[in-house]
Amino acid sequence: MKKWSLPFLALFILVSLSVSWTGVQPHKDISPADLEPFESCTSIIVGKLASADGSTMTSHSCDSMSDRTWINVVPHLKHKPGEMCVVYHNPKETRRPDDKNRLPSGEIPQVLETYAYINTAYPVMNEHQLAIGETTFGGKMELRSKEGIIDCPELYRLVLERARTAREAIKIADELTKTYGYNDYGECFTFADPQETWHFEILGPGAGKKGAVWAAVRIPDDQVGVSANASRIKQINLEDPDNYLASANVRSLAQEMGWWDPASGKPFEFCYAYASRESMGSRRREWRALSLLAPSLKLDPNGENFPLSVKPEKKLTVKDVLDIFRDTYQGTPFDMTRTLIQVNREGKASTSPVAHPFMNREMMELLKVQPHRTICCKRATYLQITQSRGWLPDPIGGVVWLGYDNPATTPHTPFYCGISRMPDSYMVDGRAGYSRNCAWWAFRKVSQMAMLYWQPIFQSIAKVWSPIEEKAFADQAKVEEEALNLYKQNPAKAREFLTSYCVKMAEDAVAAYWKLEEDLWGSFTQNF
Repeated sequence: MKKWSLPFLALFILVSLSVSWTGVQPHKDISPADLEPFESCTSIIVGKLASADGSTMTSHSCDSMSDRTWINVVPHLKHKPGEMCVVYHNPKETRRPDDKNRLPSGEIPQVLETYAYINTAYPVMNEHQLAIGETTFGGKMELRSKEGIIDCPELYRLVLERARTAREAIKIADELTKTYGYNDYGECFTFADPQETWHFEILGPGAGKKGAVWAAVRIPDDQVGVSANASRIKQINLEDPDNYLASANVRSLAQEMGWWDPASGKPFEFCYAYASRESMGSRRREWRALSLLAPSLKLDPNGENFPLSVKPEKKLTVKDVLDIFRDTYQGTPFDMTRTLIQVNREGKASTSPVAHPFMNREMMELLKVQPHRTICCKRATYLQITQSRGWLPDPIGGVVWLGYDNPATTPHTPFYCGISRMPDSYMVDGRAGYSRNCAWWAFRKVSQMAMLYWQPIFQSIAKVWSPIEEKAFADQAKVEEEALNLYKQNPAKAREFLTSYCVKMAEDAVAAYWKLEEDLWGSFTQNF
């Protein structure tokens, strides 16, 4: 057991946190080896028979400190014949919705109508309840091509503007990347519409080529899948298009690159042909999520391959999925706080008040703690969990539960896909510097303060975020019933009602967190 001076530890943590306290470091190009510690994300995808209410769900913990914090709603638009659509480079790093400094990478023909969507750093859900989650897995660098004009977040946008279902989204992604080229790292998209959920992985076609290589597997309706920055698709059965889809070059490109030889007798496995399964930080998160869903499987935490999806031992609510995203390996040998024990004068042992699972590298080295990449991430820009429900009209059936910053310290409030706008404070980017006009900073300040004296401060924070979430869950059925009654009379009034409800719920949460920040300083200053 390690015993440390509280003032020393608090001072050390305060100094160590100074970079993340004052702002966000600029983005830099990263290698596949860097993807795990710096640009990691997690996605959980739920089939409609695996959820408690029949929803399909997908999700995305956007665990990158370089991604924008502003969020807006892009409306349904009509376009003239012959109009062109500008495709931009890396829009997830733009400073505001009307950013004039966006870098165009090319143009494609525009469609006559584009659908409305909620526009996070990676656009999340459109007006037809089609939703997408994301994780980057990198893949083999030989596949990266500069010939294409479409990157990952722009592919998100284009399919949400043009597709009504997951299958249609995959078809459109194929057509667009085949014609105009994909120029990004290997990415996993987790698609959900009111009926189906799909796990889709895409990479570039190779240096000097225009196109893409991809494969997609349907998640069974009664199962739940996970993606955690590693390619997961192994064998694909293209004779079963109800459950497997792939690009025309899915096997031939691997042969051409010398990564698979059909004469060898070995089966073609997408993840090993185009990527790898080496990252323990990814595999451990897969193990943990799947083990929480189906503990009786007794999966090996050191294993290399796990089922793409499992049948959960209980049907999931949004709260259940949130609990997984808040997991830090508690109760396992990988809990980074389990050795940080203090003993009082009476000889009673307890976890040190400064012990927490989000320590930086210097602190872990000082305390001799083995680092583990947890599902819950202090770097999260936001976490989204979506619900798509076919028995309700689209504006009411599609909802995004969204919370800024560390999921462990933040309430997640609903934003229906039928709303017309986000709160003003959600449309302010926080990376340029501290601003009380920016919602992200309210949650960011509280989450960073918690790391100075985690055990007691976390309890104080939970007393604020937990009632906010519980009220949102408790009120959901009543709110939707009222919205449905309005929709039957006048759909526009239902949209106005939902917009007002979502904006007020979010604004109240932001206000509660600005007050919480002041209360925490008043209560715990002597410990800092």
